[in-house]
Order: sequence, then C-alpha cells, then structure tokens
Amino acid sequence: MTADIRLAVDIGGTFTDLALETPSGPHSHKLLTTPDAPERAVMQGVDEILSASGFAPKDVGLVIHGTTLATNAIIERKGAKTALVTTQGFRDAVEIAYEHRFDQYDLYMERPEPLAPRWRRLEVPERMASDGSVLLDLDEDAVRAVASQLKADDVEAVAVTFLHSYVNPDHERRAGAILTELLPGVSITLSHEVCPEIREYERTSTALANAYVQPLMAGYLRRLETGLQDAGMSCPLLLMMSSGGVVTVDTAMRQPIRLVESGPAGGAILAARMAAENGEPKALAFDMGGTTAKLTLIDDMAPQYARSFEVARAYRFLKGSGLPLRIPVIDMVEIGAGGGSIARVDDLRRITVGPDSAGAAPGPAAYSQGGKDATVTDADIVMGRIDPANFAGGKMALDGAAAETAVSHAVGEALGLDALAAAAGVGEIVDENMANAARVHAVENGKDTEGRAMIAFGGAAPLHAARLAQKLGIPRVIVPKGAGVGSAFGFLAAPIAYEVARSKLITLSPFDADGLNALFVEMRSEAEAVVQLGAGDNAPLVERRVAYMRYRGQGHEIAVPLPADHYGRDDADMLKSAFEREYAALFGRIIPKLEVEAITWTLALATEQDTVAALAAVGDAAAPDPIGNRQVFDPATGTAHEAAIYTRTSLNIGAGLQGPALIVEDETTTVVPPGFAARVNGGGHIVLTRKEG
Repeated sequence: MTADIRLAVDIGGTFTDLALETPSGPHSHKLLTTPDAPERAVMQGVDEILSASGFAPKDVGLVIHGTTLATNAIIERKGAKTALVTTQGFRDAVEIAYEHRFDQYDLYMERPEPLAPRWRRLEVPERMASDGSVLLDLDEDAVRAVASQLKADDVEAVAVTFLHSYVNPDHERRAGAILTELLPGVSITLSHEVCPEIREYERTSTALANAYVQPLMAGYLRRLETGLQDAGMSCPLLLMMSSGGVVTVDTAMRQPIRLVESGPAGGAILAARMAAENGEPKALAFDMGGTTAKLTLIDDMAPQYARSFEVARAYRFLKGSGLPLRIPVIDMVEIGAGGGSIARVDDLRRITVGPDSAGAAPGPAAYSQGGKDATVTDADIVMGRIDPANFAGGKMALDGAAAETAVSHAVGEALGLDALAAAAGVGEIVDENMANAARVHAVENGKDTEGRAMIAFGGAAPLHAARLAQKLGIPRVIVPKGAGVGSAFGFLAAPIAYEVARSKLITLSPFDADGLNALFVEMRSEAEAVVQLGAGDNAPLVERRVAYMRYRGQGHEIAVPLPADHYGRDDADMLKSAFEREYAALFGRIIPKLEVEAITWTLALATEQDTVAALAAVGDAAAPDPIGNRQVFDPATGTAHEAAIYTRTSLNIGAGLQGPALIVEDETTTVVPPGFAARVNGGGHIVLTRKEG
C-alpha cells in the first residue's frame, strides 16, 4: 500500500467511472452501472483498471467514492419504510410546506408527496420555546406508545423532529434514546444532528430524507467496504460529500443525506482547478453524463456554495416543487438532460427530451439491451457525433441502425421528418434545455453566463459543449484530460472537510461579539472532531465562515462570507459592510437605515490544499494526420460537414486544428464544429476557441 496510488469511483445513473492516480500517470475507466447491486460494477471496474495499469489491490493507498444512490432512492421512492415522530400538532408541517403555490397558473399542480405518509407521522406531547426553555416536558410514555405502533408497522427508519430542537435538543435526544432501546435495528435520525437550524419545514424534510436513505446507504457502504477488503485493499475508504469535501464511512453512514450531490460536487472541484490552471476567473462548469446535466458557476477559481438544495422536483425549473434539504452543498442546477434522456413528441407536436432516462438498463436503443426509446445518445449517433463501432474505445459496440430506427419512430414519424432532421431536433431541444437552465441559474445568483469560459466534462458534455457555448455567448471551452470521468478525477483533488451550522439570532446593534465567538469555538470543535478522523491530529486546516444575514423584517437571508477571526464589538461595522456588498451584488441596491441581523452561522473546516499553478504558455506543434473522416451534422449551420477525426492521444502539447473535427478518446468525443479552433495547452487539456463572427 502506498499513498502515491489513489483510486476514485463515481457511480452515476448510467455509468460507473473510475480514476486511478499513480506515480507513472493517471488511468481512467468507464463501465455501465449495475442498478440492482451498484457495488458489482465498482468491483468489476476496480479489477479492470488495476489490471490495465499493472497494479495490485494491495498497492492502493486510498479509495474515494461518490454516488448518486441517495438521490436516486429519493427520486424513485425506493428508500426505507420511514416514520416521523414530532411535536404534538406539527405532523402536517411537511405537507403544509411553504403554504404557497409554486405555479399559481397550473390548476392541476401536484406537490411531491412527503417521504413519510400521514399515518406514519406520529405526535408526542412536548414543547420548547424559541429561546430553548422548556414549556412542556417530554411525555416519555407517549414515546413508548409510539414505539409500539412503529414496531407493529415494521418501520425501518424513524426521523425525530421537535419544535425548536436546534436551540435545545434535550427532548430529541431523550426520545431518540427511548426509540433506540425499543426498536433495535431501526435507523434513528435526530433533526438537530443533521440540520441544527431554524425553519421547521426544511429541518423536518432534511431529517426525513436522511432517515429514508440511511438503511439503503449503510447497507451499500458496508457491502462495498467488505468487497474492497476481500479484494485485497486494506486502505481507507472516504466518501465524497455534496459540499466538495470527503469524510469517513462512519460519518457518511450517520448522515448519508450529505452525499446526495457527491458525484457532481467532484466535477465542480475539477472545474475550479481547471479554472485556476487556465487563468479563468469566471467559468461555467458543464457536466453531462448519461442521466443528468449539471451546471455550476465558478467565480475567482471557486464554486459557489449554498445551504439548501431541492431534490425530486416535480417541475424542472420551479423552486418549491421539490423536497428541500438543508445541507452544505455546492450550488448548482441539475436537470434531466443526459445521454440516456428519452426523446418523444408531446400532444402539441413538440419535441421533448427528459427528464426520464433509459439509464444503464435497458439504456438507449443503440445499446442493444432491450431499450426501444429514442435517447440523446441515439440522436448523437444519427448526427455522426459518435462512431458506433468505437464507442468506449471499441469495448462496447453500438447499433447505429437501431438508433436511427428509434429516432425515426419516436420523433420523425410524428413530425414528418427524416431521421437526421429528427435527431437534430432532439439535439437542439436538449441543448436549449441546458442553456436555459444555465441562464436561469445565473440570473437567480445575480450573474451572467456570457463571456465565461466553459469547462466541459462527463461522457456526453464534450459532444454538446460547443453548441451550448454558442447559445450562451461563451468564447472558450476547456475539455480536461480524462473529461469522460471528470468527476472521479475531481474526487482525487477534494479535501477532507466538514461543515457545521448553527441558528442563533444576532443583531448588529447591539452586537454580541462574545456570544458569536463562543458559538464559533463550539462549531470549530465539532468540525475538528470529524475532519481529524480522516486527516489526523496534526494536519493543517483551513477554516471558512459564512453568515446568513438579512434586513430585519425580511423573510430570507443571503450568504455573507466572513473572516475567520476573533470578533470585537467594533466589528459590527465590518459585518454590515460585508452584508451590504453581497446584498448590492444580488439586488443592485441596499436599503438604508434598516437594522441588519444574522440568523444562521456556518463554519467549514478542510485540509489545506496545494496552490494550483497557472499553466505556462507553450509553442505551437503540428497536428498529426487524421485517422479518418465522417459526416457530422452541425445544428448551427443546418448542414452536415466532412469532419476530420483525430485520436486525443495523438495530439501533442501545442497541437492545433480547425473545425469541423472530432477528437475521440475511450470515454468521450469532443466535437469541434465549424467556426471553432482546437488546441492542446500545456496541461494536455483541449481548448476550443470560437472565432469571432
């Protein structure tokens, strides 16, 4: 076992990606996910990538893993039989939600169903005041009666959420102890442990989601640990979190809800490193896999962070239509637009794509695994972007005729189009869906997409990146080395990290500096206890603080970064200035003479990362002769062009070429359309530049 050899594994809805870092260079591998037993594909991939690279399992010093299993379980409602125990009178909080219509014009609007149905939402008498004082003692006999009901119902997981437990968790802790004693083998989630923050609905929703996926994730992680050990790996296994840090398996088992966006978070870390290497202060990370597409804004070489996230949205772009989770997360937008997204014609004779996906099984029609639906991958084959005979480096032959038949049947026949025109329509719709999602996400954050660099990775992203860049006014596209398994490579760059949040109302006039300092000392202690489990006691750590602040009387807060200092009474002006700077950036103005207050405080602790050096300029090099040519349809011009085909491994540093061209590698293909030039920079990354005019 050596620390120089590290393995990253990313399980997606369609593919499982592996990246191996070794002293002799990186290796990558991609294979279909096995949805019935995800660890099976992992172990197969581990065996194949180690065999190809010439290393043995015992040589691996660290395994870092990310997965969409928790997200998929919530979306597909395949989690545990879950109950909610809550304060008397509050069992319907998760159904009442925000008491508003997220789409006021849809008469048939449907909200997502709570993860615990009403008959499994049980109440017990108890009550805390908002300052943490006890108004009504916990009725322990009522908790025992609830336990009997849950046992009779064969419940597998329980979430306990009491009013104001984020201030005083004593009642939750006692109820949890009773339930643990009377319900052996049942997973118990206490809301103050997973979300110690104000706002009852979000805290309850987060606790329920954690309980819902906990048995599934705990079982999977135990099987994976055992499988790796049986294969001869005695190294640590760390889990990627939605916040971009990694934690130990024990922490992940306690709070699996923090893993919901672990795969995309790895991609955002890779994109931030690419932005730093290439000197791009403003970038857009574009991650398109087999099931979804993810877009993240990168500013000052760092992704944006948030404290909330919605999963299982009923309406693609509408906030409030999903289940809210209050967890630390890299702020991104995710839509059902991947290679496996299914295309069809609706009742209004419009082409629609996604959000449902053919997944790994049965997969696109071209996979010849029983899938009949037309997908984005099938459309890409028809347009000439993918060579069916050399997909995945020739390891997986695709059926081009089946792809053409599926696209013609699902789209062409309904609209009177030939297969090529139908495929172009599918491609344009999915690209416009992604462009629209990027625009909306940028506007919601007070930013713009135009003029940014795009960093494209994931198996399908390099196929669509240039067209998406045209739609968004983006002049440069960077396709990293190993782009097809980009998120897995991002895992290898992730720090060991953990974030703690606390809700505590502090006004700036008067400013309780002593109370705030004491709060951050407590939070630092909690975060250190988790980070040091994976990093050791002496690892240098970086602290990041954020306050969620608002004008008094407002209903919501904005994130305000703070210095990690000891605060004095005179720092109230500094906090106010920081708030007004962020407020003006979002809303274009400040509101004078209003009092400012902070509701929630967060402290993130991470192992110190090496500074990413900017790449040096390199001279030009000649491009090799193409290995062939193929007709590729270009949606921007509406015609097919003869595209030269190059292998990525044949392009040396400094090599440049003009579109139309295709640059192929085992895990993906980069489309260089007319009007674009491609060049390999000093880091071995492909940079597409859009010509003016």
